[in-house]
Amino acid sequence: MPVLIDKTVLMDASGIRRALTRISHEILEKNKGMEDIVLVGIRTRGVPIAERIAKSIESIEGKRPPVGILDITLYRDDLSTLSYQPIVHPTELPVDITGKHVVLVDDVLYTGRTIRAALDALIDMGRPKSIQLAVLIDRGHRELPIRADYVGKNVPTSSHELVSVQLNATDGLEKVVIRERREDA
Repeated sequence: MPVLIDKTVLMDASGIRRALTRISHEILEKNKGMEDIVLVGIRTRGVPIAERIAKSIESIEGKRPPVGILDITLYRDDLSTLSYQPIVHPTELPVDITGKHVVLVDDVLYTGRTIRAALDALIDMGRPKSIQLAVLIDRGHRELPIRADYVGKNVPTSSHELVSVQLNATDGLEKVVIRERREDA
């Protein structure tokens, strides 16, 4: 039976903190401040990352941008292969996104399919002025023409490897690791 083995630690807690602080500054610079910015985290790990970016922006600007939670379960193109009864969590947007600069936040950008589903979900909820993408890790291997505007770290990986983001809010740990699937000895 195959097992996942931690192969390389890409980021520790301080590396994650520094990357999110940099992303916060880049968001403010690109948007010339925080006017009309809404951060929207994709469940699961995109949500605490969006919260942390909002907190960082608040420490820089003195004002916190709104943070929403996006569940993309019903928008996935692999829904029929996941489960007969997928668990759908609520999407929570604290403001109308029409006319806003929405910064979509996720942990890892891989094939682009999760982001495509998130774009479909957002468009069903309003017409933002722009949608930007912030990810902690971009590991390559795109299947769709999707690119992040803000990246914590670019990591070339093998398609056989798994990038695991572990956050205190969801996992009780704070690190990013590359895992490799190996046959149990």
